[in-house]
Amino acid sequence: MSRPGPDTSRLLHTPAEAAALLAVRESWLRRKAGRREIPCTFIGKHLRFSPDDLTSIAHAGARPARSTRPPVRRSKSFRD
Repeated sequence: MSRPGPDTSRLLHTPAEAAALLAVRESWLRRKAGRREIPCTFIGKHLRFSPDDLTSIAHAGARPARSTRPPVRRSKSFRD
C-alpha cells in the first residue's frame, strides 16, 4: 500500500488566495510585493506566496497594545 504524497496544492498561494487569507486587497498585496516590501516568491514572472511569507506579513503588521493611561481631564472654560 502506498502512502499519498505531500499536498502540493497549498505549497504556494496566488495573490488572490493570499489576499483572501490575509483579509487585504489583492492590489495592496501586489503593490507591496512589487516594491519588495513584503516577502514573496517569483516563479518566473508569476507572483506567489508561501505559508511562511503569509506568516511573516501578518507578524510584520502586528503592533503592541497602547498603554492604558488615565484620561486627561480638561478644564472647562465658561464664557461670560
